[in-house]
Amino acid sequence: MAEFDFDAVVVGAGVVGLACGYALSRRGLSVAVLEQDKAIGQGVSSRNSEVIHGGLYYPTGSLKARLCVTGRRMLYAFADKHHVAYDRCGKLVVATSPTEVERLDGILEQALTNDVEGMARLSRNQALALEPELSCEAALMSRESGVVDSHGLMLALQGEIEAAGGAVVVSTPFEGATPLADGGFTVRAGGEEPAELTCRLLVTAPGLSAQQVAGTIEGFPAAEIPKLHYGKGRYFRLTGKAPFSRLIYPPPIHGALGTHYRRDLGGQAVFGPDLIFVDELDYSVDPAIRGAFAAYIRKFWPGLDEAGLTPDYAGIRPKLHGPDEPQPDFRIDGSEAHGLAGLVALFGIESPGLTSSLAIGEEVATRVGA
Repeated sequence: MAEFDFDAVVVGAGVVGLACGYALSRRGLSVAVLEQDKAIGQGVSSRNSEVIHGGLYYPTGSLKARLCVTGRRMLYAFADKHHVAYDRCGKLVVATSPTEVERLDGILEQALTNDVEGMARLSRNQALALEPELSCEAALMSRESGVVDSHGLMLALQGEIEAAGGAVVVSTPFEGATPLADGGFTVRAGGEEPAELTCRLLVTAPGLSAQQVAGTIEGFPAAEIPKLHYGKGRYFRLTGKAPFSRLIYPPPIHGALGTHYRRDLGGQAVFGPDLIFVDELDYSVDPAIRGAFAAYIRKFWPGLDEAGLTPDYAGIRPKLHGPDEPQPDFRIDGSEAHGLAGLVALFGIESPGLTSSLAIGEEVATRVGA
């Protein structure tokens, strides 16, 4: 039997890559997680809304539906065990006009099909009794939705990997891999001290770099690398008291869940993200869009004082669809897709990737036969 430096190498130390490393290390495998940045979680994982999603919206039988619901349950249990901060505050999906009320029925039906627990249909008066500053015609309650400290989660995952004897190596870009004749891979790692290492299993979960990474693996068919689209979402923070204790979501927009409200773990109100497609990694937030944000927010919170909104941050999601195209499922591609035994390549892991992360890790470990 061949001797390998590691049983498994994972590319990318965002929350999904770390969850994959954790799942593999729990099975007794030696794991190395390679990260190109100087610290873990500097990409998609640190530029999202930190929402724990219930799993309401995703199509029946999709990976998103299954992994979001399973991952949410796993996430709360993991957070309890590892003392990761979270707030299971619940979410209201609100119909802000009579034409949106019927959409709530469809969302509720999909949520129940997806085995989402804690769902309830609320009248306008019931919703306002919970959140007096809200404006809506009706609402859905998702009691299991919440907010989590994503960085604390990633630190806990890193700690578990290292406690099991694995390594999380930062400032170490993945530069390519070559399949070995008898199975496994030679991996080329860059950085200040470039190195080659061998592994039996290879998992690529580098978020926005997924397509580029796949293109550096010898034998990976170019036709199986999906096109990448940058979906930029911008956020605004509110100065002053947070108006709601629960998450507030209008019905989803095309291709995303739309601009929503959350009270972060520090007690501040944050609105976002919107969705625009961009051609480059630009994380700026133009203050000039504040008026458009305010107009959208006032649909469910008419008491907003626009002067209290300040530009906060932006995130970019690795979308597999462009404007006006249907939103596809996660891609978790094993050898049946690309023909390389021992390799699982992840593409398009955006929302609900954070919520799904632990379940994605388990899915990946199962697919490589670990």
